Formats: sequence, structure tokens, C-alpha cells
Amino acid sequence: MSGHSDNESSIFKIALNLTIACLVSGLIISAVYYFTADAAALKVIEARDEAMRGLVAQADEFTELEGSEAFKAIKDGEVIAYIIPTENPGYEGTLHVLVAVATDCTVIDYQITAHKETPGLGDKAANEPFRKQFWGKTIDKLVVVKDPSKTDNIMAMTGATITSKAVTEAVKKALVEAEAIIGGE
Repeated sequence: MSGHSDNESSIFKIALNLTIACLVSGLIISAVYYFTADAAALKVIEARDEAMRGLVAQADEFTELEGSEAFKAIKDGEVIAYIIPTENPGYEGTLHVLVAVATDCTVIDYQITAHKETPGLGDKAANEPFRKQFWGKTIDKLVVVKDPSKTDNIMAMTGATITSKAVTEAVKKALVEAEAIIGGE
């Protein structure tokens, strides 16, 4: 019988040690989060602001639209573009995209701010050869094709058709939102 009591005591000690280790780990993680959360949030805002400046470099300032996550790009007191954050499911996960839309509802450019697409394939959607196809396009021209003769549309990236469609859909969502913003002003 004493062997049975030793097993129970040993299991109790292990459970107690695990509980203490979890509590200490939780406290350490909480403390690190408490001291770094503000800095992390500031870095996210800085990265977003840098991306917006990259999309509409001629803008003097960017102001957030009330009731929206979108921004106005302003130069000399006039709105010259809208920056619309959007997302869409891609091949490996959600694509987060900032889209610059001109006041005539054409695409200026976009920047992918986060993705998990396949390196060497889907991640090429962030590069200019693919991005350049979107410049100046209206929503009706944002159709992914595999025929290179259809230059009015978006030519899919070889081996990354799903990502090509995901980026195109994200840009379309931004254009729809921009049309609603422009129509409401």
C-alpha cells in the first residue's frame, strides 16, 4: 500500500510543479506584453504610414476618414487619393493590402502589408512586374486572365493563379469602398 501512496504523492508534486511553472510563465509573458504593447502598436502605425507615403509620395498628409479604416491623401488642401486597407484569402492565408485609389476610382498602386504566400511564387504579387498591371485600371478591368494578349486585364502569375486572384479581389474591394466614399462626399 505504501507504494500506491508514493505514486499519488509523486503525481501531486508533478502537478504542483507544472502549475507553478505555468503561473510563472504566464506572469512573465504578461509583464513582457505590458511593457512592449505600446511600442509594438506604434511600430504597426509607423509601418502603415510609411506604406501610405510609398503609395502616394506626392501627398502632404494623410487623414483618417471617420467611421472607416480608410485615409485621404491630401496635397495642398485637396484630396488626391484614398488609401484603403483591405484583405482577401490567398493560397496560404490572408493577404493584407493597402490600395491607393485616385479620385476618379482608378488604381494608383497597392502594397501588400502582410501575407503567407509561397516564397518565389505567390510572394511575387508584391513586386512591380505584377503590380504594374493594376496601375490606372478601373474595377471592370480587374479580371485575372491567362492569355497574355488580353493586356486590358490582369495576367495571372505563373504558378500562383490563386494569389493573383486574391490580390485582384482585394484591390476590387478597395475600389468598391472608394466608390462609396467618393459618392458620399
